[in-house]
Amino acid sequence: MNYPEQKKEVINGISYNYLCHYQDVVGAGNVYPAHYHSYIEILYGISGNYEVLLNGKCHYFSSGDLVIINSKEVHQINSLSCNGGRYIVLRFEPEIIYNSMFANYSQLKYVFPFILETSNHQKIIKKEEINDTFIPELLYDMLDEFETQHYGYELAIKNHIGRIFLWLLRYFHHNGSDFSILPDSNLDLLERLQPAFDYIQLHYDEALSVPVLATLCNMSPSYFSRIFNAQMGMNLNQYINYIRITEAEKLLISTSMNITEIANAIGFNTTSYFIKLFKEYKNMSPKQFRKEIVITSN
Repeated sequence: MNYPEQKKEVINGISYNYLCHYQDVVGAGNVYPAHYHSYIEILYGISGNYEVLLNGKCHYFSSGDLVIINSKEVHQINSLSCNGGRYIVLRFEPEIIYNSMFANYSQLKYVFPFILETSNHQKIIKKEEINDTFIPELLYDMLDEFETQHYGYELAIKNHIGRIFLWLLRYFHHNGSDFSILPDSNLDLLERLQPAFDYIQLHYDEALSVPVLATLCNMSPSYFSRIFNAQMGMNLNQYINYIRITEAEKLLISTSMNITEIANAIGFNTTSYFIKLFKEYKNMSPKQFRKEIVITSN
């Protein structure tokens, strides 16, 4: 069965990698129909009782419980309380924790359990195990940061997400979850691709080809392309464009270079193509992005 994908939220023209808000429920029944999204999602019960369906399996949570929903995991939430209730919703892109475009392959093991369909980690952490930790306080603090948006709130939220994620990893590790769901072949193949990642990071502003990168990895071009696509979920050109657009963001924020200069600096031959790709990735033009960042920072 095909389920709808919830797209990344765009607020005031800005695409957010994280969201934190209250979900108020007015009564019993469906709160949100079955769907999926690229965000990793965490729910924290404040009041009421709920049923959450994760890939067809039924789980229950209530006040003080924590729910972990994987990236792209199909989920549906139903209220079981006639009086409704409230819970906190925290959603964040996996790249907040680990940017697979830049980090070493060996760190993937910490994020894979939250992005793979085959993950079988614990989905509900009960109130008794959360109450005496800093998790509830951080969630409420994130809500305040997101709502007030005081200077530096983005850094505060990302820091809190990192602390929560680290707590989850250590909680699972302490309870015997070694995330052995990771196929060794994935890490082996990513290790073999690492020379290509390193080279692209240093030469993203140049013309790059499959044969050159395949040679660095001691692979044939066809095998390199097949493995790269399978492991990264995108082809080489898409990956390189992602790197270039990410670098463009930095230049738009930190320099006074004009759009054409930035396009040339990151390896695009034409400004129009750079603008077209930037809009596809960021839902706004480079000029709009620069303006929004300046406005947000003031």
